Parts: sequence; C-alpha cells; structure tokens
Amino acid sequence: MTREEKSQVIQDLTAQLADTNTIYLADISGLDALTTSNLRRACFKANVKLAVVKNTLLSKAMEASDKEFGELQDILKGNTSLMISEAGNAPAKVIKEFRKKSDKPLLKGAYVEEAIYVGDDQLDALVNIKSREELIGDIITLLQSPAKNVVSALQSGGGKLSGILKTLSEK
Repeated sequence: MTREEKSQVIQDLTAQLADTNTIYLADISGLDALTTSNLRRACFKANVKLAVVKNTLLSKAMEASDKEFGELQDILKGNTSLMISEAGNAPAKVIKEFRKKSDKPLLKGAYVEEAIYVGDDQLDALVNIKSREELIGDIITLLQSPAKNVVSALQSGGGKLSGILKTLSEK
C-alpha cells in the first residue's frame, strides 16, 4: 500500500468516525468464510456496517478525529474489525445473537454517545442501551399514562359536575 493510499484510507476512516456516535471494535479472527459471510449478513440486516481495518491506520484516524476515544486506542492490537451503526445497541445485539452459535466475534471495545466501553464483559451493558426511538416511545408512554387515567376517571364520574370535581380532587 502506497503512502497516498494509506493517507486516503486514514481520511476515509476519520470521516466515518466523525459521522457516527456508535463505534464498536471487535475481533473476528479465526472465523471461516461461511461464518464470516453469515456475520456480514447479520450485520447488514441490522443496519450495521462491518469492516476489517488496520490498527495503525485506525489509530491515526482516531488521533485525527475531533472525538476523544481514550482507552480504545490502547486495545488496537491483533485483528480488529470496525462496526458502525446509527443505533447504540445494534452491534451489541448482533454480536450477542451471533455468539449463540459461535465463540466469536469478541468485543474489544465500543464508543457509544461519548461513553467508552472496554472489554467483552461490557457486552450485556451495551445490549441494554436503548435507542433514541425506544427512549422516545418510553417517554410518550409515561406522559400518556397520567392523562389516560384522568380521562378514564372523569368518564367514570358519570359526567356530573360533582363527580368530576370529586375525581379531580382525588387525583
């Protein structure tokens, strides 16, 4: 690989790192062609971009990025695959589901919304992260619940002014 090609790869990686808030580093070494193909298919279905990267080039891209990756640069050893997604928990779900059939991929680390997770033991915590859509749904449900209770209580009050006042005073 020429110096110009390396420079271009670093620029591309830096742009990818700047455009996303969810970056996972995984080890998929030792997977045969069929298993790797199945992993790529699972990533595609979950809208996760999977790419094998050179550690030195990724490290330089991290340094060139505006984001603070902290300990993630220290774990760039051995085989490293980069998983990028819009949803914070999508790559973790893919890894966890895939590990039901295989012992790989191993989670090396993750950068999710400025939080850094290092080590395979963080996989369960990452799976439990809620996406933006899930959080919005939870908030809407919480906001609707009291309103629904008041409306149903008002309807059960018989529609009379005294029943409505009594129901409102209880709430």
